[in-house]
Amino acid sequence: CMLNSWCCSSCLCISIPLGEAMSGVITKFVVTSMFMWMPPVAIMYGFYHQNFPGISHLSSSAQTLAGGFLAVISVNIVIGFYIYYAMKEAPRQERKPDATFLANAKANINQPASSQVSDDSKGKGKGKVE
Repeated sequence: CMLNSWCCSSCLCISIPLGEAMSGVITKFVVTSMFMWMPPVAIMYGFYHQNFPGISHLSSSAQTLAGGFLAVISVNIVIGFYIYYAMKEAPRQERKPDATFLANAKANINQPASSQVSDDSKGKGKGKVE
């Protein structure tokens, strides 16, 4: 597989032309998505199979509630880390518009408005420029 490619579970690689920044964003998204699914499922699995010490004396409904509560907390922690690292990220350099485009835009803005009437507004009394 190439560096900028996406591979599914059957190792079928689809090459996607990605920039370096976009590749980093996708990597962060995939890692964050994995951490948003794996810990909550592991926590619920652990509570269901009583793998955590001290929960065997709790009722079934209390185990489910505690496991669900901790699973939700773990997702919120992952979201918090994602926000922290997003804010910590260095800002990108601001893109500069094309000089030719800017010159044409300024010329169009400074050009006097034409007094032509469009075909849609002829004879309707609306939109006429005098």
